[in-house]
Amino acid sequence: MVALVVGGHVLGVDAYPLAGDECLEQIKLGCDPEAFLKDVNGQLKSSIGKIGGSKLAPMPLPLGDGYCVQEDNVALEFNIPPAEGRSSFVESINMTLNFLTSMVGDMYGYTLSNSSAEYFPEEELADPAAKEFGCDPDYNAWTKTRNPRPKATDATLRSCGGHIHVGYEKDKIDPTSVVKMMDLYLGVPSILMDKGEVRKQLYGGPGAYRDKPYGVEYRTLSNFWIFQNRLIEWVWDNTSRAVAAAEQFTLSEEDGESIVNAIKNNDKELATQLVKKFNLEVVHV
Repeated sequence: MVALVVGGHVLGVDAYPLAGDECLEQIKLGCDPEAFLKDVNGQLKSSIGKIGGSKLAPMPLPLGDGYCVQEDNVALEFNIPPAEGRSSFVESINMTLNFLTSMVGDMYGYTLSNSSAEYFPEEELADPAAKEFGCDPDYNAWTKTRNPRPKATDATLRSCGGHIHVGYEKDKIDPTSVVKMMDLYLGVPSILMDKGEVRKQLYGGPGAYRDKPYGVEYRTLSNFWIFQNRLIEWVWDNTSRAVAAAEQFTLSEEDGESIVNAIKNNDKELATQLVKKFNLEVVHV
């Protein structure tokens, strides 16, 4: 059997790298997470007409180049510039969240919710912008097909994503291979970490991504990870591991099917089996 050497470990072609520091890869990470607004009584409030910015014209924040905010349906969405290290990734997200928390508090007495899905009062959905779902299409890395627009069984349901923008040496690795490994290293463990399961009625399917000139935008995760430093660090580390694994390994058809089924069905038992098999990192806070 042909052997590969990764981080000093000899691996067969049918083996996969463990989630360890030997699998870290040099990357740049950005993100465009969303969050809901709540008033002093804990009531959900629409962002429409209150925050500013749009998909086509995000509003710059006075934090430096690349920091922006925009209204996205009833949620607010923010952007950070590409981070070149884990500490700067954590710092950029915290700085933006702190600024936006102060901004909506000073302007309206609102706070940011850490929920990834909520059923909004109908009066907060009266604006036509609250009926708009999705923008540019995204795709499924496993099927190579375009994902359909989301359709909720309840018209008042809204959700928040925590999309990850990954910059890497794109000429070396096919984007779909990176996304598949991100499903393994991030999507599968998130089944055991993310308590906000309602969002999956709209978004969060396996392999959800957009191809980008610098790499990929991974769209499976909710915003659950942006509110705790340990989870932000987990995203950085395991995205790096996923890129490294994608460069060196191909998942078997059987493992691919298990990953897809675990994420698609939010199957905790199957996710636990995969975590054990691949020594994946699960963080509980």
